[in-house]
Amino acid sequence: MQNRWSESDATSFAAAQGAACESNLAVLAYATRLLGSDPDLALHGGGNTSCKCLLANVLGERQSALFIKASGINLATAQPSDFVALDLAYLPRLLDLAALSDEAMAGEFACHCLRASSHRASVETLVHAVLPHEFVMHTHPSAILALTNRTDGAQAVTAAFGQEIAVVPYALAGLNLGRAVRETMARHPQAHALVLMQHGLVTWGATARAAYNATIELVSRAETYLNKHRTRSLGTPPSATDREQKYLKLAPVIRGVLGPATPDALGDRVILEPLLDPEVAQWIEAPEGKKLALSAPLTTDYLIRTRRVPLWLDHATLDDAKKFREELAQSVAAFQADYRAYVQRHAGDVQVASEARDFLPRVLMIPGLGVVCVGANAADAAMVCDITRQGLAVKATIYQGGAEYLSLDDEHLFDMEFRAYQQAKLGSRGLDDTAHSLRGSVALVTGAAGAIGSGICEALLATGCHVAATDLPGPALDGLVAELGQRYPSRVAAVAMDVTDPASVTAGFAQVIRTWGGLDCVIVNAGIAHVAPLTELGLDAFRKLESVNVEGTLLVLAEAGRHFALQGTGGDVVLVSTKNVFAPGAGFGAYSATKAAAHQLARIASLEFAPLGVRVNMVAPDAVFSHGQKRSGLWAAVGPNRMKARGLDERGLEEYYRSRNLLKAAVTAEHVASAVLFFITRQTPTTGATIPVDGGLPDATPR
Repeated sequence: MQNRWSESDATSFAAAQGAACESNLAVLAYATRLLGSDPDLALHGGGNTSCKCLLANVLGERQSALFIKASGINLATAQPSDFVALDLAYLPRLLDLAALSDEAMAGEFACHCLRASSHRASVETLVHAVLPHEFVMHTHPSAILALTNRTDGAQAVTAAFGQEIAVVPYALAGLNLGRAVRETMARHPQAHALVLMQHGLVTWGATARAAYNATIELVSRAETYLNKHRTRSLGTPPSATDREQKYLKLAPVIRGVLGPATPDALGDRVILEPLLDPEVAQWIEAPEGKKLALSAPLTTDYLIRTRRVPLWLDHATLDDAKKFREELAQSVAAFQADYRAYVQRHAGDVQVASEARDFLPRVLMIPGLGVVCVGANAADAAMVCDITRQGLAVKATIYQGGAEYLSLDDEHLFDMEFRAYQQAKLGSRGLDDTAHSLRGSVALVTGAAGAIGSGICEALLATGCHVAATDLPGPALDGLVAELGQRYPSRVAAVAMDVTDPASVTAGFAQVIRTWGGLDCVIVNAGIAHVAPLTELGLDAFRKLESVNVEGTLLVLAEAGRHFALQGTGGDVVLVSTKNVFAPGAGFGAYSATKAAAHQLARIASLEFAPLGVRVNMVAPDAVFSHGQKRSGLWAAVGPNRMKARGLDERGLEEYYRSRNLLKAAVTAEHVASAVLFFITRQTPTTGATIPVDGGLPDATPR
């Protein structure tokens, strides 16, 4: 375990927080981020850190304060503002209560904040409060969990560390764990750290650096012990030759079975992230693989992400998509029934949502293929993926060490999965709760690097959608995705694709499937223009437009149709057409004719794709000159000729097109994107329709 503390970085981080931030808190935040950035120490909101100090109130009175990282905040991104300041003198008194519910505990913490905060104090606050040390750090290191989550866990911890580390028996986080820590410290006042059985490591120090160093040192010692005591092998990893290809064929099926029951249930779409590497395959193909996989997660903190157990799909037919769909659907239904029965056995008076979708699996383990992790969006799927990978690694380490993995009993697991404190970590889902949510949707946009394409990409991302921005490879596409990726990390991907090349189109769709599991919306936007009267229009120029505008549309529509049929959950196609389909312009014959052909292909697709639950619609814009700094490629080709014919400069040409429509409106890429969103959010039962986005041009009205 590498110690990555840098005194200069810590000082710089603290200085950047400003004078209003206590120095201890700033350095604690730096240490917290170091811990959280190593997945072998903490994952996705797990773990906690704190410091104690004197805090002055507005009267100048100094009070003992506990600053503790708020519940659900990721250690890797924690800021000083993510720590809740509580009255330290009051907190230990809560341990003497006979009982304290989650709601009552949260209320006590809220009433005894020394500073206003929108955050909820951690469920482990009482552990930090009862320890006398200035800086306390609680992590979930893989190596520590490999010692504790086994039938001989306490003995393994003592063998690895000797008597200097005190062992705390498993206790439910909150009042019970706080008491267990207090009692353990009373018996072992000289302990250098605590190992919480099936819950991780607690270290401390007089400084944040000392507490961090203690974590690194103890985890390193645990790793050394585990490496010296490997007595069993998992065998040779299976070949990875065909697993990727199988996943590309089966991922849309998986996404379809786990997705919405009807095409209009947009908020029920899911994102997939697979684990197909040889090491993971080795774990699930091993003789002990199924037993290890079907055991509970490493810590109860992970239950809200992964559920109690994964879905294990034995003897699946991986070379027949139709049969695989049937087998998977049956297995998912059985999983839901079993999970519902588990909840009913343990719920008692606890209110638990009972819709069937609430009990869908979050992790699928499929021998011969790999592991598939499921989330409401890419970030959720990545969390599940990281937790699952760590869990398999730790369980394999325990097995290789000759020990048996020890799960908590179902009663404890249920309490932690459905207790209010844990569910609160999921937070309000914001856009996820809207009637037309795109949080789990995936869209592919062709011609994304242009003015209209980039505007559509931005609008889709702003609604929560995942976007595959496709265009010819080069700086325009790379720059667009780099810019959008800063604002929407994990939800935008660059897919280099030539719509005139069948192999490129197939490969582009496959890349999207590999990234997110499938797609729901295809925006056919790629197109080029050419200006010439018919008497001067050469066949080569016409064929160039035909290859992009017609053949490109055909290839993308065909690939989309095949994908939607395989996925089986409906979908949407929107063609960015043009007002020239209805009102062609002189000198614009090649563009008008080829776009009319593309428009007609989309109308045919609306007839052919309807039985799949797929809607195909068109938007017909006019005169979109730019989007931000991105100039329209069409107007780069058309503009000079139009300006010359009318004796106008660029600004004058834009004004001419604005003034010729009924509304005197300048048409923007945002307007086109809004029309696209109207269709793909399914606000009306519409297919085969065209929305003019032109400010009102009577001659171009669809008829």
